[in-house]
Amino acid sequence: MHPTRHRVEQLLDRSKGKTIVILGDVMLDEFIWGKVRRISPEAPVPVVEVLDETYRLGGSANVAANIRSLEGNPIPIGVLGHDSASDRVLDLLKQAGIEVSGLARDERPTTLKTRIIAHNQHVVRTDRESRKAIPPQLNTDLAAAFLRHLSEANAVIVSDYDKGVVNRELLSAILPKAKSAGVPVFLDPKVHHADYYRPITLITPNQREAELLTGTAIEDERALEEAGRKLLQKFQCEYALITRGEEGMSLFNRSGSHHLPTLARQVFDVTGAGDTVIATLALARAGGATMEEAAILANHAAGIVVGQVGTATISPSEVVTDFDTRNAHSAD
Repeated sequence: MHPTRHRVEQLLDRSKGKTIVILGDVMLDEFIWGKVRRISPEAPVPVVEVLDETYRLGGSANVAANIRSLEGNPIPIGVLGHDSASDRVLDLLKQAGIEVSGLARDERPTTLKTRIIAHNQHVVRTDRESRKAIPPQLNTDLAAAFLRHLSEANAVIVSDYDKGVVNRELLSAILPKAKSAGVPVFLDPKVHHADYYRPITLITPNQREAELLTGTAIEDERALEEAGRKLLQKFQCEYALITRGEEGMSLFNRSGSHHLPTLARQVFDVTGAGDTVIATLALARAGGATMEEAAILANHAAGIVVGQVGTATISPSEVVTDFDTRNAHSAD
């Protein structure tokens, strides 16, 4: 059953101010914008004339930015280095009104992804990062920060970008505490960390991750249903949401499945779309949405952000407008 406009507005309104604790890999996205007029005489590569440079919150910090733009209260828990990228991350978080007390410092560099974009085309990406295991004391500090904020959390998001923060020791220290506190946990996975993702409420793999996690080639509806069932069994979670790009997304629970067609009118850039999905899901659920309603709102939000170049966020009014526009089209 598709929610009415009134219900969508009600859910967005009820989710305002809800607190979501986000454990994960905080990153900075740098975008270098330019144009190409010639090929380099030194090598067969384009010469990009730089016109502008912009910075956006990335990784779990982008999840936090999405929650903030939907008027929720995100509390990121993660690690920054002692470098100019960390200063920019802190500045961007503070500008957005996002609390930074859950962020620890370490000698490792802050993850910085630099994308060079010319004429709206992604030319190349460079990554500066460390993916080595974080030291035990840092794990202890992160667990303490998490538990300090758990009592005020309406939901928890674990945003795993495989940069070291999401690890077995830390999850085993915090996930059982979230479960016993009755706080739902939404997890965006990396395949090779699968054996320590529990207990959780919902997992959000993309189609390729779902195939690898379940050993199922998703080639038709039957295989999709099987992969959904296997995810629920493997993680002993209530829900699994498989995001499927142009095929939309599919929500599974023990009583069945719910398939949502893609709402993207035009796909310019999928950067951060998964962050938008999990942020909208957790916040809507915290505001009293059913998981099906939360998935519908997340699907609208994802359809908006993939139509923008670069890491993007959405506002409640954009979701309502998108909802209205699509309903008007479907009524024609």
